[in-house]
Amino acid sequence: MKSKKVSESRSIMTEMIMPNDTNPLGNLMGGNLMRWMDIAGAICANRHAEAFCVTVAVDQIAFYLPIKLGQVITIESQVTRAFNTSMEVYVKVFAADSRSVEGKLANHAFFSFVALDDKTLKPIEIPHVVIEGDEQTQLYDGALARRELRLLLSGRISPQEATILKDVIDGKKFFF
Repeated sequence: MKSKKVSESRSIMTEMIMPNDTNPLGNLMGGNLMRWMDIAGAICANRHAEAFCVTVAVDQIAFYLPIKLGQVITIESQVTRAFNTSMEVYVKVFAADSRSVEGKLANHAFFSFVALDDKTLKPIEIPHVVIEGDEQTQLYDGALARRELRLLLSGRISPQEATILKDVIDGKKFFF
């Protein structure tokens, strides 16, 4: 199986917040943002796998800043780690005034996707990830612990099988 650099599948999406995207307070509705984050993450996952991918999990989404009517958001997504048929994608959202370039981090989350065969809709093997730099190394290393937590919370592994998380809890490793 071939490998792909993180930069080969990175996705950047931009949206302007319009009146029908907001709540009565003039802030972007969380559900609209989650939808856009899912789309940006799926584009990234599809590019990495060179196949259609479906969302299987989303880690906690925290809303740090309200995003106002008229602001522009930039959604960046990158694969942090690929497993056999699934991958973790890190999605960050930056909000800015429509006249400025620099945005502030408003939101982020980790999404998990599985690549599917077009005909059978069964999971398929995906390329490994080639990391490029310190930030990507930290995200790559932490992906194992985040994956184990997702598997534990979904009941797919038992607490006894969560060895990486045990090391995190015991202070032997720190990933997040």
